[in-house]
Amino acid sequence: MCLKQQKQRQPNLYLVGFMGVGKSAIGRRVASELGYRFLDSDYCIEQQVGKKIPAIFAESGEAHFRLLEREFIESGHPGDGCVVSCGGGLVVQPGMSDRLKEKGVVICLFASLDSIIERTSRNKNRPLLNVADPAAQVRSLLKEREPIYMQAGACITTDGRSIPEVVRHLLRTYKSCKRDYLKSHPGQ
Repeated sequence: MCLKQQKQRQPNLYLVGFMGVGKSAIGRRVASELGYRFLDSDYCIEQQVGKKIPAIFAESGEAHFRLLEREFIESGHPGDGCVVSCGGGLVVQPGMSDRLKEKGVVICLFASLDSIIERTSRNKNRPLLNVADPAAQVRSLLKEREPIYMQAGACITTDGRSIPEVVRHLLRTYKSCKRDYLKSHPGQ
């Protein structure tokens, strides 16, 4: 592929990480800065199925929802020019981290346990936290998932930073990772 064609390619940016770390809020701004389309995987699945995430979990179970996430990654969105905010459990499914890396640039957002507990307490659209002790559930899930998130891609923390500051850092990181991605995926 010639250099001119490489410059025209805009690999997707996949934002992964635990719920409440800022993937959607930051992703929207990054997409705007890049001139990309913003997609939230959970929202896209809700629109496709015609049900909210809690209803999907209640009626069909978590395993079915995870299948819908896989289908979204495989064929439910454009192959380039998008910033995709991935649900918190998407990347922890077997093989999904590698699949995302094949499809584009993956960046993981992090926040402290206290920040996540505070941020997620404001949103009742999180079926995994509809339990007697949501804070204990966050601790348990985060302990299980954090090692996977750490291996998913470049890592950026959102704690103690303004959204514009995180966006600037993420844009720099994406541009650097994009160069590496294009070198390692020349024919895609």
